[in-house]
This record gives sequence, structure tokens and C-alpha cells, in this order.
Amino acid sequence: MLKIAPSILSADFTRLGAEVENVRAGGADWLHFDVMDGLFVPNISVGLPVLKSLRKATDAFLDVHLMIDRPQRYVKAFCDAGADLVCFHLEAAQPQDLREALDAVKAAGKRAGLAIKPRTPAETLIPYLEQLDLALVMTVEPGFGGQGFMRPMLPKITALRRMLDRAGCTGCDVEVDGGIDASTAPLALKAGANVLVAGSAIFDRPDRAAAIAELRAASNDTRV
Repeated sequence: MLKIAPSILSADFTRLGAEVENVRAGGADWLHFDVMDGLFVPNISVGLPVLKSLRKATDAFLDVHLMIDRPQRYVKAFCDAGADLVCFHLEAAQPQDLREALDAVKAAGKRAGLAIKPRTPAETLIPYLEQLDLALVMTVEPGFGGQGFMRPMLPKITALRRMLDRAGCTGCDVEVDGGIDASTAPLALKAGANVLVAGSAIFDRPDRAAAIAELRAASNDTRV
């Protein structure tokens, strides 16, 4: 089932509560919450205090994407702060720490995900598939919004979806993040994704409902 997750990284933070309710009223399924630490990626964004405030302001599904070093240190805190799903990067920790972090998210009653950068092969996720509720393929280099969609990532999305199906993990969502708009959304869906993160394609438009509707309409056409 298609889910559209506007990334609040592109929202107006001077009126974040209103921005969130605007995209929810416009048909957003999830809200994507990007956390950057200036170490794992060369940028710094928001963290626990903003998530706690946002949780108080909305009952929307909060999809938290941790682009941080050694995420095992913080996954429980983000669960406690109000995340519904916590996704972190395979490249950011050692295998045993990744497994323990996934278990910690599940123990908190939340959904767990792993993300991979553009240069990381889909096959690196194989040891963790049965622990995942979501797998995220970055279709830009993580760290900054507004980048162009990397079409060479499409075969990786397809490979990941096939891997999940072969492993019996058919309920695991495949998310794409980066450069999603009305022209690239159908490409990602045809490749096997079902969760689309879109930032500027939604928040840069004055009519967010129209922007979300365009994404849905474009996503219905996977002939491209």
C-alpha cells in the first residue's frame, strides 16, 4: 500500500505545528523526521526536543530517520520521545550493535528500520531482514534536502524487494528518500518501493494537498 511521508526537513520551522497539520489535512500518510548529527552526515538538523514537541502537537505516524553515528546510543530515547518508527543507517554501527538497536526499538513497541546509502549494496541488509519493518534506500546522498533523484538506485530497490519476498518478509515496507516528485515517484514504485519520502516537492508548494494528490496520481501510472 502506497504511503506518502512529507519530510519536515523542508517545512517552515517557525510554524512547524501548522505545517504538519497542513500536510496531514492534505492527505499525508506519515511524517518523516530527519535527524542529523554533523558526524555521520555533514549537516545538523533536529533532535529529541523537537520530536517531543511534535508528538504533543500531532497524532500522526512519525517516521524517524536517524542519520547519526552509533545510533544504538539513542534509539530508545527517540522511541520514548514519540517516534512510531525508528530507522537508522547500516553504515553507522557494527553488526552486533545494529541487531541490539533493532531489538531495542521492537522492545519499546515501535517499528524498526534500516537505511542504506547509495553506495551500499542491497545485499548488506540480508542478515537483518527478519528484524525489519522497513528498509530505506537513499536515492540521494544523505545529509541535505533538495538533491536530484539518483536513477541508478532503481535496480537496488528492485533487488531489495525481491530479497524481502524471498525471505518471507512481505510485510516489510520499502521506503525511498531523496528527489521524489511527480516524475520520479512512479519510477520508485515500479521498482518496488511503497513508501515515498518527499520534502521540497510538497513543502515548497503553496497547495500541499494538490502536491500530495499529484504524487498519488503520478504513482498510479507505473508504465514509465
